[in-house]
Amino acid sequence: MKKIILLADDDRDDAEMFCEALADIDQNIICHCAENGSEALKTLKKQDKIPEVIFLDLNMPIMNGWECLKELKLDARYKEIPVIMISTSSHKNDMDKAANLGALCYFVKPNNFNDLKQVLQLFASNLENGLKVTLPNLEKNKYLHVFL
Repeated sequence: MKKIILLADDDRDDAEMFCEALADIDQNIICHCAENGSEALKTLKKQDKIPEVIFLDLNMPIMNGWECLKELKLDARYKEIPVIMISTSSHKNDMDKAANLGALCYFVKPNNFNDLKQVLQLFASNLENGLKVTLPNLEKNKYLHVFL
């Protein structure tokens, strides 16, 4: 059974590395990429199957991660999809804002491929069990800040 993940990130290198890491982890994961929040919403509307999880970069042109998260949480079709905010910064006020807007978790982008792969492995191996149930167990990872 194919699992779908949607990634919105305007940094092509980061998006490529992200999808490459997922492909290494699990051949059954399909990674759809969008360059901004607006494109992510359009991609969602075109899909027959909603993704298991959405990763949103905070800072993107046209529609940033915050605006996209607000839109997702207002839409009955998408509000239950777990959303993980991603950023290179680990500012506490960004994490608080992500939690208040309904994100499941805040993920600080690792600098190297193996660290990224390790964190994505945690997500990938917990998609079936439901991320809301398993994410609290991932809190000890230095790149993740889980809100529940």
